[in-house]
Amino acid sequence: MPDGTDEYGGLIALIHCDLGSILRCRSVPRSAFETQPTMTAGWVPSAQARPPFGPSVRPNPFGPIGDIRLRPDPATRARVAADGRSSPLDLVICDLVQIDGQPWGCCPRTFLRDALAELQRELGARLLASFEHEFQLLIDAPAPPPLSLDAQRSIDPFPMLAMAALSEAGVEPERFVPESAPHQYEIPLAATEGTTSADRSVTLRAVVREVARRQGIRATFTPLLDPTEPGNGVHIHLSLLDHHGSHLMYDATRPGCLSELGSQFAAGILAHAGALMALTAPSPVSAARLRPGRRSAGTVCLGQRNREALLRLPPILSLDGVSATGQLRLEYRGADAAANPYLALGALVRAGLWGVRQRLSAPPIVDRDPPLLGGDTRGVGALPETLEGSLRALSEDTDVSGHMPRALYEVYAAVKQAEIDASAGRPLDELCQRYAHIY
Repeated sequence: MPDGTDEYGGLIALIHCDLGSILRCRSVPRSAFETQPTMTAGWVPSAQARPPFGPSVRPNPFGPIGDIRLRPDPATRARVAADGRSSPLDLVICDLVQIDGQPWGCCPRTFLRDALAELQRELGARLLASFEHEFQLLIDAPAPPPLSLDAQRSIDPFPMLAMAALSEAGVEPERFVPESAPHQYEIPLAATEGTTSADRSVTLRAVVREVARRQGIRATFTPLLDPTEPGNGVHIHLSLLDHHGSHLMYDATRPGCLSELGSQFAAGILAHAGALMALTAPSPVSAARLRPGRRSAGTVCLGQRNREALLRLPPILSLDGVSATGQLRLEYRGADAAANPYLALGALVRAGLWGVRQRLSAPPIVDRDPPLLGGDTRGVGALPETLEGSLRALSEDTDVSGHMPRALYEVYAAVKQAEIDASAGRPLDELCQRYAHIY
């Protein structure tokens, strides 16, 4: 039985989440990594121009020239032990750096790190963030009723194994939730600071897929598996802390308990919603999930307990005796697993920071289903209906695209255009199946 204890001591995967949110890797002997945890592995710039399916874009903006390195961050190492049939899953997340160790401009993790440094410089603030992922298990059996105990027990022992593996990997899973679509589940992760929240998003997907594989099934994080059903979103929770660790978004005297700073931050995200969609919901099937009436963020607005809102204020609970201050956060509901989490989170931070710089007015808090608003549609807008539309919005919004290094923006746009071209003329249900295989 494979247990990862061969003469090399097993393998560790040096992984990089690329622009299409595919986890690319090189693997090295675990013994070599543990002897030299700062070791790097070779990579090529042209690999960053590869869409989720098919070859690299042509013409490739990097061509055959150049070398970069995968530099592992030892703090991100995650391991799931062997189970008697499979070797351990052992991985560490990497930055893309130049051969002299300097940051490479097309590294998504560096993009997020730079955004967080900008937040610290301008506001003296730190980001506290968390990701919650929805996914589906590809099982032929009829699905039990949604949200039910049967839906969870029908896949036993997967829930227990997944939560145990995620805990072992250090990503702090909070709950296992049966969801609305057939064989659909959600796992929220605990909030954390810095790049770690996005690192945990990457690790969660790898671990859930690994646990499913060991059970002889497949897990997919595709944005939309079936056009007639709810899709799989990623909800990104955001709050700001000062250097003492105090929460900056809470103010009990203001609407929704959202402070002036928090309101400006929210307004910045909403003002750039169209362009942000190119980075947070960036597949040809993503927009079909984000339609009004699907309870998946079909409307550009700030809502309180409103699941049609792109940006939501979750309820502040009083029944558990937990401080209200630490509960206040913004929930961005317009992301999915086709998004690179570092690009998505970095873009949200910079859009929010832009709103603070501009001292934008507090957006209205929408507390009803948008179709029931009648003539009062202040603070309510529409999302782009296609990836083409959101990519166009990104090109026209220099506040969002301008924060990306020019080479990063150009290669990202080329990768997304290649996806659009490869999807042209294909029925939505066929595209859904194609993306289910990828994600």
